[in-house]
Amino acid sequence: MKNKLWIYVGTYTLPILFGTGETLQSKGHGIDLLEFDSPTGKIEYLSTAEGVENPSYLVISHSKKYLYAVNELKTFNGEATGTVSAFKINRTTGQLEFINRQKTGGTDPCHVNINQDDTFLFVSNYMSGSICVLPVAENGSLLEPCQIIQHEGSSINSRRQTGPHAHSLVFDKDNSFAFVPDLGIDQMKVYKTNFEGGRAVLTECNPLKVFPGSGPRHCEFNTDFHHCYLINELGSSISLFYYDGHGNFELIQTVSTLAKPFSGDNICADIHLTPDGKYLYGSNRGHNSIVTYLVDPSSGKLSYLTSTDCGGKTPRNFAVDPGGRYLIAANQDSDNIVSFAINSRSGALTEVMRLESPTPVCIKFF
Repeated sequence: MKNKLWIYVGTYTLPILFGTGETLQSKGHGIDLLEFDSPTGKIEYLSTAEGVENPSYLVISHSKKYLYAVNELKTFNGEATGTVSAFKINRTTGQLEFINRQKTGGTDPCHVNINQDDTFLFVSNYMSGSICVLPVAENGSLLEPCQIIQHEGSSINSRRQTGPHAHSLVFDKDNSFAFVPDLGIDQMKVYKTNFEGGRAVLTECNPLKVFPGSGPRHCEFNTDFHHCYLINELGSSISLFYYDGHGNFELIQTVSTLAKPFSGDNICADIHLTPDGKYLYGSNRGHNSIVTYLVDPSSGKLSYLTSTDCGGKTPRNFAVDPGGRYLIAANQDSDNIVSFAINSRSGALTEVMRLESPTPVCIKFF
């Protein structure tokens, strides 16, 4: 692994009304570029790609040529829609060159992913609760959406679950299925994929229903792709499912992200495994912590190890470096990014440094 890596940071640049009813007065200026030193875990600010509206969540193409950012907006040119932007990556400097922008057919897009072949982009529209599929041209530009799937329903939380809220989309090992945790309806939608042309890229299968009021947000597969970990925003919990490789899940375990009773309000955000699948981490907003679990290598079950102060407020997103030695947390409401060293023998996090960063939302290593 190279000693020097880049980190792209998605930020909020405009005031945004969240589903919680709170309005964030954003301070970001675009997509920030940081330099990460692998031997030490230190990070340094390099530059910002400005002129991008609310580039809150990012994905990098598998070719490493392009970066895509959702523009988390409720309206664009008078329409009730957000947008997604495409950029070309300068492999020498890390600078981003704007390519084009497309509407997502739904409001407040909050997550973006791309298939293995870099041929389709998938955007989750949080507020309207829909999934937008956009073809990707050979030059990295985005074509108009070929499919928009609107979720329907609600659940028991009268403040946060009055309608669907698609929050992310991930694939199984060979991209045969796509999975969409929907916070508003307490389901993880399951879709069979077809990338061979036509407009029905996603075909809905039987969904995975979770405990009412859980509010599923993000999920991640372990290295075997049979153990799937789903973090529940409203339930402050993580659920482990066995995945059979054919779109079906079986619940194995659910654990709390809070080791002790907490008197304040807490909602979860992000979830990631170390590259070797040995440790799993989840972030708590309110409790403002990163929780650490040991993963049983055979059953996939989680054992609580410790909880670490995130070094700021509202750990919206974090990432584990490719070498599995460091965790980088983006603390949205305290305007800072914190680097932690990972103890390979215990999974414990030790703070390395803090870097000022205006309204950081998403961390992506390059």
